[in-house]
Amino acid sequence: MSSTASSTSTQIQLASRPVGWPTPENFRTVTVELPDLAEGEVRVANEFISVDPYMRGRMNDVKSYIPPFALDETMTGGAVGRVIASRAEDLPVGTAVLHQLGWRDIAQAEASAFRQVTEIHGAPLSLHLGILGMTGLTAYVGLTRIAGLRSGETVFISGAAGAVGSAAGQIARLLGAERVIGSAGSAEKVELLTSKYGFDAALNYKDAPVREQLPELALDGVDVFFDNVGGDHLEAALDVMNTGGRLALCGAIASYNAEEPTPGPDNLSALITRSLRMEGFTLGGHFDLADEYAQRMTEWFAAGEIAYDETVVGGIDHAVDAFLGMMQGQNTGKMVVRTA
Repeated sequence: MSSTASSTSTQIQLASRPVGWPTPENFRTVTVELPDLAEGEVRVANEFISVDPYMRGRMNDVKSYIPPFALDETMTGGAVGRVIASRAEDLPVGTAVLHQLGWRDIAQAEASAFRQVTEIHGAPLSLHLGILGMTGLTAYVGLTRIAGLRSGETVFISGAAGAVGSAAGQIARLLGAERVIGSAGSAEKVELLTSKYGFDAALNYKDAPVREQLPELALDGVDVFFDNVGGDHLEAALDVMNTGGRLALCGAIASYNAEEPTPGPDNLSALITRSLRMEGFTLGGHFDLADEYAQRMTEWFAAGEIAYDETVVGGIDHAVDAFLGMMQGQNTGKMVVRTA
C-alpha cells in the first residue's frame, strides 16, 4: 500500500440549513488531507456518488428515521468506487465497493464501512446505486412486503420516471401486474414510461389535475399504489382504489421543500369504506430482503428484461448542482455524480 495514494479528498459540507428550496449558498466545498491508513482501514476512490430526495429531509434539524446532517461536516450518502490503498486483507487494491461515504471524491474508513459488490458484465458500477442497489430494493420491498402485489392486479406509481418509480414499474410487471400506470412531469417522460419501461399508460401531472386524469387511465380501478410524491397524487389514488387495495408510501417529494404544511387528502374516509391499507416505509427495516432481491434482479438483468436510464453529472464540484436538479425533476432515472 502506498501512503501517498490520493491523500487529498474534496468534500461537500452543509454550511446552513435550507428554508424551502435549497440553494448553492447552503453548501461549501472543502479540501481534506487524509491521514496515513491505520491497520484495518482502506482508501477508496469514489467513481459515482448518489444524490437522492431523502437527503433533503436530512438537511432539516428534525427528528426522523435517520439523523440530520450536521452543520459544517461532510455529508454522507451512497457511493461506489474502487479501493486504491488498503491495510485490510479482505479488501485488496482494485476491489469495487459500495458504501455510504458519498459527497466526496476520496473516502477513507475502517474496512467494515465498505461492502464488496459483485460486478455484472455490461453493467456500469453506477447501477449499484440504482436499479441493482438500494433504489431497486426500495421498489421491490414496497411492492412485495408492503403492498403484497398479486398477479393480475393494477398498479399506479407516482413519480414514475424517477429512479425508484422506473424500477417499481418494471418490477411490478415482472411480478405479474396486469396493468401498470405512471405519472411524470413532462411529455418526454410520459413517452419514455410507455415506450421504454413497459407502462401501459402514463399521465403528465402538469397537464391537468391528477384527480381528473387518473380515472380515465384506471377504468377498472387501482389495486396497488406506490407513492413517491404524496399530496395531489395520494388524493387522486384514494379516489380510484379498489376495495381491499394497498397503498405503499415511499416518498412525499411534493412537500419536501414546502415552507407551509402541505394540505392532507380530503378523502381519507375511503380507507374505511373500501377497506384499504396504507403503510409508509423506509428501507432500513427491510434489508433482510436484499439477498432475495439481488438474486432476482441479477436474473432479470441478465435476461435483458430491465431497462434503465441514468442522469450523470460530471465532477464532485457539481454535486450540489446535481442534487438541486434532481429535486426539480431534471433527471430521468437515477441521478448520479461521476467523481472519478
